[in-house]
Amino acid sequence: MEPATIHATTILLGDAGAAFGGGSDAGVLLLGKPGSGKSSLALRLLTLGAQLIADDRTHVFLRENALWARAPAAIAGLLEVRGVGILQVPHADCARIWLAVVLEPGVKNARIPVPRYFEAPAGFADAAAVPLITLDGANPAAAERIAAAAAAFRLGLFREQAHSG
Repeated sequence: MEPATIHATTILLGDAGAAFGGGSDAGVLLLGKPGSGKSSLALRLLTLGAQLIADDRTHVFLRENALWARAPAAIAGLLEVRGVGILQVPHADCARIWLAVVLEPGVKNARIPVPRYFEAPAGFADAAAVPLITLDGANPAAAERIAAAAAAFRLGLFREQAHSG
């Protein structure tokens, strides 16, 4: 199956998840309307030790019934930094997606949200479910919340999961 192109910035959690016990191999889709802060939030995550997969456009594909992501060849390693320009940055080739984040300016989050899942593009129904959260990308703790959530979903760190065994 050919990859589908979606409007998303994608990062590999990398060392940004170290404070939460790892999850370094967790890929995160940052979704949102133009100007919602996808690239800015990716930049903040990069400073915490994440790696860029793709900025603004992401190819998603299936591998072993899981959703994976990589950059279109023409933009691999490029990150738009608003007010600065398009920069070439170190990047990873691909990542399995463990979390999708919708950036919505001004959103007020519930303390404990109802579980939701990313709706994969048509033809990707066999992909394992990817948790979906909504955050305000301008929130000062948005990058850390994403790092915590990605590690938690990847490593099963939620209280309910920890006490079920």
